[in-house]
Parts: sequence; C-alpha cells; structure tokens
Amino acid sequence: MASSVFSLASATPSASLSSHDIEKISSQGKLNLRNTSLCFKKEKNNPFMKIKSFGRISMVVASNVSRFEGITMAPPDPILGVSEAFKADNHELKLNLGVGAYRTEELEPYVLDVVKKADKLLLEKGENREYLPIEGLAAFNKVTADLLFGADNPVIKQQRVATVQGLSGTGSLRLAAALIERYFPWGEVLISSPTWGNHKNIFNDAKVPWSEYRYYDPKTVGLDFEGMMADIKAAPEGSFILLHGCAHNPTGIDPTPEQWEIIADVIQEKNHIPFFDIAYQGFASGSLGADAASVRMFVARGMEVIAAQSYSKNLGLYAERIGAINVICSSPDAAARVKSQLKRIARPMYSNPPVHGARIVANIVGDAALFKEWNAEMEMMAGRIKNVRDKLFDSLSSEDKSGKDWSFVLKQIGMFSFTSLNKAQCDNMTTKWHIYMTKDGRISLAGLSLAKCEYLADAIIDSYHNVS
Repeated sequence: MASSVFSLASATPSASLSSHDIEKISSQGKLNLRNTSLCFKKEKNNPFMKIKSFGRISMVVASNVSRFEGITMAPPDPILGVSEAFKADNHELKLNLGVGAYRTEELEPYVLDVVKKADKLLLEKGENREYLPIEGLAAFNKVTADLLFGADNPVIKQQRVATVQGLSGTGSLRLAAALIERYFPWGEVLISSPTWGNHKNIFNDAKVPWSEYRYYDPKTVGLDFEGMMADIKAAPEGSFILLHGCAHNPTGIDPTPEQWEIIADVIQEKNHIPFFDIAYQGFASGSLGADAASVRMFVARGMEVIAAQSYSKNLGLYAERIGAINVICSSPDAAARVKSQLKRIARPMYSNPPVHGARIVANIVGDAALFKEWNAEMEMMAGRIKNVRDKLFDSLSSEDKSGKDWSFVLKQIGMFSFTSLNKAQCDNMTTKWHIYMTKDGRISLAGLSLAKCEYLADAIIDSYHNVS
C-alpha cells in the first residue's frame, strides 16, 4: 500500500501521526482506536484513492491501481496475428498462408542473391552510419522515381516529382495521409471494398475521412467494374481515389488495360486525385515496366498523382522498411513546396529514415549487372507463384466433382488469391486443416509449395461445400 499522511482525531486533544508512525504502532499492537475516528484529506476527484471503513473508523488510502487502468486490450492484428497462431500449432501439415511474404518451395524465407551481393559491397565500402537528411538518401530517391515513372519521363526531367523516402509502404502512405489531413481538410479518400487491412487504420489515425467504392463481385469472384465506376462518379469532386497499381490486395483482381483507361477518364472528369499504392512492382508479373503501366498512364495524361512505393516484396527487404512517397505536381515550384511540407511532417514523426535498405536499392538499381540479376530473380519469384497458382487450380478442378468453376484462381495475379470463403469456412480451414489465413478468405500463394497444393485444395473443397 502506498504511503500517505494521516491525521488522528478523538475527544482527547488531537495528535498528528505519519503513516510510518501508524504502521509502527499498529505492528506493535499498541494502537487503540476506540472512540476515535481516522480522517484523511484526499485530493479532489483522485480516482487512485479508495475509502475503507471499519466501524467508526474511516480510512482513505492511496491505491496502487495503475493510471493506465482505463486502457483496454487491443485486438490481435488480423494479419500478423495469424502468424502468432501458426507458430503455436504443432501439426505437421500446418500452413501459414496469412502473411504476404515470399517463401521458397521448401517454405523457407528467401534472401535474394542480389541483395546478398549488395550487402557485401556495402560492407566492403565501410560506409558510415550518419543520419540521413529528412527526405532520405538522394541516390535512392532518384532511382525509386526512375523505376516507377521511367527515367526518361518528362515529369522527372521537369522536376515535377516530390519524392521523400518513407518507412516502407505503410510509412509512405502515412506521410501522404498526414499531408491530406493538413492541406485538404475537406478531402475524402475512397478505398476499394475490400482493401489491404492497414489502409483504414492509416487514414483513421491520420484523421482523414474515407469511404469505400465497390470492387469485388462475389457472384463472379471478379471485378465489379460497373459498381466501381458508379461510386467514383458519385464521390464529391476532388476526392482522393486510392488505387492498387498492380496485384490488388487482397483479391488479386486487376482492371484490364482498357478498364484502366476508363477509370482514368472518370477520375479526370470528376477532378479527383489518383492515389496509388504500389507494393508489388516487378513482383506481380515479373516486369517492372508492366507493373507500373497503370501509374504511368495516369501521369502521361498530365494528372497530378500521389504514389506510395514499397521494396518489401520485390527485393525481399521486409525488415529494412524501405519505400517512398511521390507526389507528381503540375509545376516544379509546387513540387518543391510539397516536398518541404512532407519533410516537415516527417521530422516530428520519425526525424529521418534508415539508411541500409536505401543503399541496397540505390546500389542494385545503379549497377547494370546487379540490376539485371534483380530482374531475373523477380521473374523467378513471380514464376514460382504462377506455377503454384496453376497447380492449385488443377488440384481444385480434379478433386472437386461438383462442377464448380475454379477458373477465378487463374484470372487473379500476384501473391494472393481470394478464395471466396466466408469467415466460418476460414475457421474450418484452420481448426480442421491447420491452414492459417485471414478471415476474409485471402490466401498467400507465396507461402504455398507445389507439394502442398493438393492438401490445400482438399481443405478448400471441404470448407466450401461442407461449411455453410
């Protein structure tokens, strides 16, 4: 019990005792409180004081209740929590298809050979560990913009791109959200339904209002293009439209090139601002250029664009937290001002970004031989996932005798497949089959091997047909 100062009062002349005195007398059995009342002057409205009564004696004592008592327990992260549950399972056939991280055919984490070489070169150079500028490593900022927009793009030559290194895709999105909150207080962000689980958290924490546009059609297990267009048209003029540049997460469903043109038409007509999240450039199709086509098309139309990038997937730099936020403006002057404000936002948020991942990216892209090797490894990773996708489709089609059409698996792209399983069916996948996945029915094919495709197919078929 925390110590306090007490005052003892009775019919006899009052005496003043400290808590130490009371504890000492009480321990010796010499404290006679008959015909006395114990009083304590407590702080007004102090929730950490409690009143205890013993007959005619009232004590107000300091309680050791935590000042953080009112903080509730947060729910587990819906994605990262899957891995925690997976680790606690000892079943030999268990599969972790929750987290979007590439695995080898042996289901082991993979460090790209080109990253190992870049790491070795950095070690040999013995570069220092001094603070980076707030905007990040200049060499990284140059190559990341070149990769996304094309090195010969007029917006780069005209210095109309404000690029700031961010803490991977999440941190880069958060910087942009803070910019929107600060300079577009009337602005609203439209996000796809469904979308990556962290998008809503990012905009909620930045106090940026958001709403959803239709994207996934459960009837076709495909794109609800008409619903998407109707919702973007109905949005208030000047809204921010969050788009997945390639390999939509969680569905794996991308618009066709013709549909991208129509999306750009509507956004341009409504004076909306396109806001791209690019997490899989080069990792979806195996081609850096093909996976950036949607963004480059919007930029070529002369539109002002926001684009967040991540190198977690395409270079396997998950723990390095390396990415960037790019804002394409209509003039170099506007780009300079935007960059200055992004730096102003970053300074109190995390001061400056880490250097190691930025140097790896800059060195790989800046070296012709390493860049060629990186492209080959991206093609290999994308190819392995495509092979797994093909094998899963074959297994589903051969094992399921109901006649259900599983071709949507082949039509999706990237590391994820949206199975159309509901929450109860996903629970069955975990409790009965020891397959861990997010409850929206998304599975990461990057965490699947060819050897486990038949087992996964059996689990999906059982869950789909036998669990309502």
